[in-house]
Amino acid sequence: MPVGIYLYEIDESFGPNILAEYYLAQENKIHPEILKDFEEKHIQKEFLDTICWREDLRFYSSKISAESIERDNLFLGFVFKKDEDLVSLKSILNNIAAKVVKEFSKDKGKLEALLKKEFDSIFTLMEKLKEPTMIKDTINDKTKKMLDDGKLQEARELIDLGEDVPEKLSEEIKLAEKLLNDKFYKKARKSFLKAAELANIIQENDVVLFLTSKADQVEKFPDLIKDRENMHRDMEKKIEELQHNKLHLYHELIRPVDALINISNLFEDQELTISLIELLNNFKRADQLAKELFNLDTKIKEHFEKL
Repeated sequence: MPVGIYLYEIDESFGPNILAEYYLAQENKIHPEILKDFEEKHIQKEFLDTICWREDLRFYSSKISAESIERDNLFLGFVFKKDEDLVSLKSILNNIAAKVVKEFSKDKGKLEALLKKEFDSIFTLMEKLKEPTMIKDTINDKTKKMLDDGKLQEARELIDLGEDVPEKLSEEIKLAEKLLNDKFYKKARKSFLKAAELANIIQENDVVLFLTSKADQVEKFPDLIKDRENMHRDMEKKIEELQHNKLHLYHELIRPVDALINISNLFEDQELTISLIELLNNFKRADQLAKELFNLDTKIKEHFEKL
């Protein structure tokens, strides 16, 4: 479960600005320096999504597709513990982003009420995915409403489906997760989509959206692995060139390391992520020192020419 959610915009002149936020505890609140880090990655490096670590917390940010409300600078993010499943959380965030666009308001109170409502619904969704009896309970609620509305035939059909579909759905989700953990990505995607079909049969729309979104993400994993391998090879070449005092290459290594951090987070590779973050910090320091050395070299040449 995440421990916080936030919606913000990045103004061209004034930078990041929180529009609405909700946290289980104030110590989980996003800090201005993290927002500045997001601004650099989203705007300057043009990342659609990115992540930032602070001790045992992770701050995730994703750009929202909001052309329908004429907004090109909206971002939605989660705060979550380092051992959470980012792929699942991204799927949930995609669903919430669509609702934020649909119900967007300039009223901060309304936006924060929307975020809180969606945040609270995450717990229900996660429990449904784990426990078939919860889905059976929601089916019972739906059938009662159908009976009250006089929809007897539809109620009977849903009752019949509720006998075995929730169990099948639970088993299919477990299979999909196992296939994903075993890195059989094509089979995992197929299994998530099959689970989504089962959820659709019993009208569990939030579960359908979650599973189809997760299938879409898993589909990208083979390409992400290829991207990671290509970036790793390119970095190796640049690091070799650095041995010949081409210090400007430190700056060129920062972006691919940022990208590798995003990918390693998706694959829940915490040890690699920590190593990459340390590498990124070293590259940034080396880049700063290289710039200082270049400026100093320029001054030395200027003084030497005056001799």
